Amino acid sequence: MILGVPKESIDGESRVAIVPSTIKSLTGAGLEVVVERGAGVASSYLDKMYEDAGARLADAAEVFGSSDVVLKVREPVERSDGQHEADLIKEGAALISFLFPHERLDVLRRLNARKVTSLAMERMPRITRAQSMDALSSMSSVAGYKAVLIAAELLPKFFPMMMTAAGTITPAKVLVLGAGVAGLQAIATAKRLGAVVEAFDIRSVVKEQVESLGGRFVELEVETSDAQDKGGYAKEQTEDTQTKIRDLLTKHVAKSDAVITTALIPGKTAPVLVTTEMVEAMSPGAVVVDLAAEQGGNCELSTAGRTIVHKGVSIAGPRNLPAQMPVHASDMYSKNISTYLLHLVNEGELNLDLEDELVTGPMVTHEGKTTDESLSNGDAENA
Repeated sequence: MILGVPKESIDGESRVAIVPSTIKSLTGAGLEVVVERGAGVASSYLDKMYEDAGARLADAAEVFGSSDVVLKVREPVERSDGQHEADLIKEGAALISFLFPHERLDVLRRLNARKVTSLAMERMPRITRAQSMDALSSMSSVAGYKAVLIAAELLPKFFPMMMTAAGTITPAKVLVLGAGVAGLQAIATAKRLGAVVEAFDIRSVVKEQVESLGGRFVELEVETSDAQDKGGYAKEQTEDTQTKIRDLLTKHVAKSDAVITTALIPGKTAPVLVTTEMVEAMSPGAVVVDLAAEQGGNCELSTAGRTIVHKGVSIAGPRNLPAQMPVHASDMYSKNISTYLLHLVNEGELNLDLEDELVTGPMVTHEGKTTDESLSNGDAENA
């Protein structure tokens, strides 16, 4: 069975799906690995490193056209030569990558036309036996770390308390909104830099995790027993609850030097937690880093891909932070996706057990049909 690793085509995407150190485990399972020339260069993994690890180099057409399974970081897109990657995949082959299918119905139509079985890494069930395959958590960890570095760079203050000849400098106050993987990494990173950290999450069950990292948990005095779904993700709240959240956060945002927002609802627009009025109550020089900017933003003023200044407050809406740290991001993703692939392989062949939730959970298309009922409409299914 041939595994294909193409170079990512999306502008700014510097990660690669498989790194050289992972190839030995794949070839040891009886798989042949074909890598597009230059696929790992942006992640500091050169072609010779792949060859030395046992992979074969080829051009894009051969990688897509000969592979039984294509491994990517991002969803198929149109390449610079005008060809769409989904159309290049061998008919009946499999694709494993991040897909976010609700936003990519055109890609699903193309995959169905090729009878491609697609498995979306972001839909991996959050269960114990899938922890080593949880690429979404891996990338969220990278984003949470990088977000704090962005805040520290933009903030015209030190993060840590410092004893200087000019006196004592007080530490920065950081507020993290959302205590999922990205939020917890942001808390830990801000604490390592010496900041005083508070964190808020609608899910009270994360309080212990926040406090174990040295953060103070900001509690909402309202019943939120249904605040998370069975996968551990936050659920969309009623407008009344969202109003109470904003009322609670107003005073905490105002006294913060840096606010890092990470709150996302799967399949939904990100909830607005930081309003324009809250930003205007912050001190000049304060910073907001909005990790949800691409999904609409937790801050009302966020613009995806830009840093703006509103009445002295910098609001950053970075895109694709894991791609800004491609060496470790690629290494982590490679371990996740290869572990998942090896779970699906039996005696050198792909074995899709449709009774296994690690197959059915991530599966989006199979045998020319869209398997997710929420996507099975005329737009996605007309293939």
